[in-house]
Amino acid sequence: MHPSDEIKGIKSKILLNKKIILGITGSIASVENIKLSRELIRHGAEVIPVMSKASTKIIHPDSLEFATGKKPILELTGKAEHVSYCGRVKEKANMLLISPCTANTISKIAHGIDDNAVTTFASTAIGSGIPILIIPAMHISMYDHNIIQNNIKKLKKIGIKIIDPNIIGNKAKIADIEEIVSMVIRITGKKDLINKKILIIGGSTAESIDDVRFLSNRSSGKTAIGFVKNAFYRGGDIELWYGYSREKIPKYIKTLNFKSIEDLITLLKTNDISKFDIIILCAAISDYTIEKVKGKIKSNEEKLILEMKQSPKVISFLREQAPNSIIVGFKLCENEDNIINEAKNLLTKHNLNFVVANVISAIDSVKTKAWLIDERGKNSIIKGCKLNITDNILDLVK
Repeated sequence: MHPSDEIKGIKSKILLNKKIILGITGSIASVENIKLSRELIRHGAEVIPVMSKASTKIIHPDSLEFATGKKPILELTGKAEHVSYCGRVKEKANMLLISPCTANTISKIAHGIDDNAVTTFASTAIGSGIPILIIPAMHISMYDHNIIQNNIKKLKKIGIKIIDPNIIGNKAKIADIEEIVSMVIRITGKKDLINKKILIIGGSTAESIDDVRFLSNRSSGKTAIGFVKNAFYRGGDIELWYGYSREKIPKYIKTLNFKSIEDLITLLKTNDISKFDIIILCAAISDYTIEKVKGKIKSNEEKLILEMKQSPKVISFLREQAPNSIIVGFKLCENEDNIINEAKNLLTKHNLNFVVANVISAIDSVKTKAWLIDERGKNSIIKGCKLNITDNILDLVK
């Protein structure tokens, strides 16, 4: 068994049976392809490296062979590798990923020049309609060159996807590996949420007690981020409104942040949420607020009594402002005894399309289960990790 087989699909099976051609050009960022190819394999992909001559001066082909388990294609032979993988054949590759892509290679592809293995694979893929994703990396002076920018526009016009580089100082650096892998999944995925605008409201609120302390709910943010990732993978146009939480937000997702319930209500009042096809409210919102004390409450008192008042129900604003959207609410219950009835009551009271119910033990858990109740009264039990649960919920609510 090759070492690459030991990690195949250990993160997910989402790229299982997907054949990704990884084109590598002569940028110093080509060294990142060890990590990139391994991450693609961890999601189940088969990665076939194709290298330009210039790239072999930066990273040795043996390194790519170790990372992928496939001998890199350095030049075309009588086997017609470009046709076998990217031609109009029955078992062609699912996509061509060129990472990193130099200014030179961008310009060659834009003008139909195929003078090495990578550019010939690109020409063949374009002619066969195979999806192409390009990850530029170069010095900023090259990236800002008008001709390079025009060539990038030309590539986008014919349907090639390009992830903008990270601009750091004078360098247009390769995009984050997480973003590249997510875009590969999106391009090769089922695309059943294309043209769907989806709002996900997650995290928890933090109601200030004084300038130091705040009142909040326990929330890992895993559910919201699970929805974000899966909806993106499936082609959705995603917007995240995110509160206080530890879970990392994907950099490629449009995000608006809030702290308090007041902040969240302001977002609802100042944004047109009726444009969203699906709204998912999985935030842990405080049921009570408190009038903030200026400064810091002294900590030398033996007892401290705080007076709280019931906070406005954010969920009540949603149907009023988005009458035609599919709205999914969440209900946290103490136990399973009356969970279906509690979910149905929330669904009816706020005219929701779906309610996802779970119990306290689900907070911060890795694996859990949830109940999904729809407006017809049908209920389903979904089990697994939160990434899988959110994907299954999207199956039912889309």
